[in-house]
Amino acid sequence: MSLNPKITDWRGQRVWLLGASSGIGAELAQQLAALGAHVVLSARRAEVLDSLLQSLPGDGHVALVCDASDQAALLATAAQIQAELGGLDLAVYLAGDYVPLRAWDFTPQQVRQLCEVNYLGAVNFTHAALPLLRRAPPGKSGGLVLVSSVAGYRGLPKALGYGPAKAALIHFAEDIYLDLHPQGMGVWVVNPGFVATRLTAQNDFHMPALITPEVAVKSLLAGLASGRFDIHFPKRFTRFMKFLRLLPYRAYFALVGRTAGDKE
Repeated sequence: MSLNPKITDWRGQRVWLLGASSGIGAELAQQLAALGAHVVLSARRAEVLDSLLQSLPGDGHVALVCDASDQAALLATAAQIQAELGGLDLAVYLAGDYVPLRAWDFTPQQVRQLCEVNYLGAVNFTHAALPLLRRAPPGKSGGLVLVSSVAGYRGLPKALGYGPAKAALIHFAEDIYLDLHPQGMGVWVVNPGFVATRLTAQNDFHMPALITPEVAVKSLLAGLASGRFDIHFPKRFTRFMKFLRLLPYRAYFALVGRTAGDKE
């Protein structure tokens, strides 16, 4: 039995994408619009959103500037969506930030900022979006999609701030699933491996199984169509990362520590 509704027909679906200005978010907007969805684009940069809005196929799309760290702005944006679209069928949190950090060169401010975007922003978004999703019309299952990362599975080199925030987001998705599933709502957590974006461009190491945003979004949509809770891709890499979660610490640290790179 599927853990979530299977989304296979996007025609007329109202979808809010927060973090739509680039990478997976921008590509998801393009593919959803091509499939007939009405897309609400949100991010911090108005000029980027306007350009993306003009490029989308179909009609009924909206661009609303919003910062995930500003809860009041999120609530105001949600109210505007309710007024213009009458609610939502799916809300997708894609906002993210990444800075490679090591134990000898991080600051608490850097970690706090990464947690603000990668975890607390998703909490703010969920709080704003849920009332709109509960109003989804009969025959349409409202749902929440939270994009995390395989970096949240276990500790990794250079992920001192990013990894813990993504781990918290995975935990949050599991918690909220237990509350919303009995109400007939879907909750999905998406854990990509390496995707070629402006964030991963900061990495100075080989990224196994690196994929394009286009391939990532096709995998994401296939996951939504399957009804799975945990959508992860590319499988040739993410299955290995899941295996690493099963290892005892002695084996895990010995294996992963070899990839740590430079030392102080």
